[in-house]
Amino acid sequence: MRVDNRLADGGPMRPLSCERCAAQVLVRKSSWQQTSVQWDGRAMAVCAERDAAGEAFEGCGSLRETIREAALRGAIELVDGGGAAP
Repeated sequence: MRVDNRLADGGPMRPLSCERCAAQVLVRKSSWQQTSVQWDGRAMAVCAERDAAGEAFEGCGSLRETIREAALRGAIELVDGGGAAP
């Protein structure tokens, strides 16, 4: 997976693997309220929640929690500097 180093909103996208299924996506956490996620074909194929939801997939709760925990630990930077976690 290629890391996106363009600074579209202040920080590059970083690779992150879901704690549940190990799907690797690119993530940029602009704030606690805004997260950008870039999926590739391999990540879509291994995501357990995407597979279970089929066409009704609206997002992966496990990946969302992985991203939140990574931001809390500082593994994913909050572009806006953070503030209190929701």
